Amino acid sequence: MSNKPVALVTGGAGFIGSHMVDLLIEKGYSVRVIDNLIGGRMDNLAHHMDNPDFAVEERDIREYESNDSFFNNVKYVFHFAGIGDIVPSIENPIEYMSTNVQGTVRMLECARFAGVAKFVYASSSSCYGLATTPTSEDHKIDTRYPYALSKYQGEQAAFHWHQVYQVPVNAIRIFNAYGTRSRTSGAYGAVFGVFLKQKIAGKPYTVVGDGSQMRDFLYVTDVAKAFLAAAETKYVGRFYNLGAGKPQSVNSLVELLGGEVIFIPKRPGEPDCTWANIGRITSDLKWKPEISFEEGVKTILSNIDYWKNAPLWEPSSIEKATKTWFKYLN
Repeated sequence: MSNKPVALVTGGAGFIGSHMVDLLIEKGYSVRVIDNLIGGRMDNLAHHMDNPDFAVEERDIREYESNDSFFNNVKYVFHFAGIGDIVPSIENPIEYMSTNVQGTVRMLECARFAGVAKFVYASSSSCYGLATTPTSEDHKIDTRYPYALSKYQGEQAAFHWHQVYQVPVNAIRIFNAYGTRSRTSGAYGAVFGVFLKQKIAGKPYTVVGDGSQMRDFLYVTDVAKAFLAAAETKYVGRFYNLGAGKPQSVNSLVELLGGEVIFIPKRPGEPDCTWANIGRITSDLKWKPEISFEEGVKTILSNIDYWKNAPLWEPSSIEKATKTWFKYLN
């Protein structure tokens, strides 16, 4: 029996979750993972499978009872499990509310019964809607589609468990995470996955609007370090914005990737700029971004084969996939 502290990562086979696992193992934790493998990939964890201080359960977070033994002796829970993307949430709101809210409640109950030292919830900057920038934590909440609502309600549940049951909770509102192992399947969504497959296929990048829109991209290893800091800190009951605090335009991303461009219609309800005010997290947690945008994109390009089986999106298929978006968010 290892005497290492135990950390549990939900959604640990996914994009951010798998990098969280890497960091925790590097920092001397024994790690347990829960993932239903709908969005995650077991090969993201393959390099840990022979580690006696690593365990994984392929289960849905909604299946867990409060006293589940997988949570025995767990010190920290990092809760990334859930479903993302805007359009599918508009088309299937019940599943989003069930997974992202009720699933979170299940994990909070397990954490409560296990007596964890910290539960760190992965929240989303989408709760701010079309926000003024740079966006601080006291910005008004404006959830514009079910995904945003579900993530915000999951966050509210976490703080309710903190208030009523004294579960030690912190939450992090992630702006635009990017990096290796970002999703390769499913719905039309995150710009990196779309562009990387287009580059592999030698197709033009489908740039929305004129490409001048800015996104606060933060490399995934910096995201993981922020979450660990939020667990290990003395602070509790706090929520933090997480970005690089240095927005980049989609055009600048295209320039770094290299290739032709085709422009497609701008979408309603999408912000022209996302920009996190990161003053609180840098002050409280002594965290700061380390990976530059140029460095991050270079690392991704050196691992581009990861996206070779991703769906190839072209203007016609994007138009079809985003019909719901235009219908409901206009």
